[in-house]
Amino acid sequence: MWVTVLLIAITCAVSITCFSNERLLDRLLLWPPAVNRGEYFRLVTNAFVHADGAHLAFNMITLFFFGRVIEGFFERYIGAVGFVLFYFAAAVVSTVPSYLQHRQDSRYRSLGASGAVSAVLFAFILLAPWSTIYVFVVPVPAILYGVLFTAYGLYAGRLGHDHINHSAHLWGAAFGVVFTLIMEPRLGPLFLAQITSPGAQF
Repeated sequence: MWVTVLLIAITCAVSITCFSNERLLDRLLLWPPAVNRGEYFRLVTNAFVHADGAHLAFNMITLFFFGRVIEGFFERYIGAVGFVLFYFAAAVVSTVPSYLQHRQDSRYRSLGASGAVSAVLFAFILLAPWSTIYVFVVPVPAILYGVLFTAYGLYAGRLGHDHINHSAHLWGAAFGVVFTLIMEPRLGPLFLAQITSPGAQF
């Protein structure tokens, strides 16, 4: 789990620094005009900065609990470096649709690790759909959480009344599932077997 801990440590260090360094924050977050000028690094670095402590804590706590499991699983197939590349790729894939949608909008800004963390979380749901996820101390089956998460993301994204990048959440989640299935195709039939037979042992 050292990779997960390292990602959390780096993200916390960068995010906390940016809380008091607005110039650095502006340099790292997703801002379409800057990407248009060739600053493509922002597609990754935006995942290492956060709006506030609560935003940072929520993402890093989620990454800690589920990243450890997915890191261990991925290491058997693509190694520790592969897990890092998966996380970075998830950050990019989850961000690109927002960038394309707002590429001419100089007022648009986006930041946070939510897209990459969603990829990790949904890879976990694919592996263990009936495991328990605690949502504000309320126990919820992982598969139910995944359904509710997706439904809410689609609904809230259409409304657009908050300042949350729901598109990044959904694209990150989709990337996590697709990447994991490509890496281990046998997980598809196993997942279907698990959700249709909740009490069975696999």
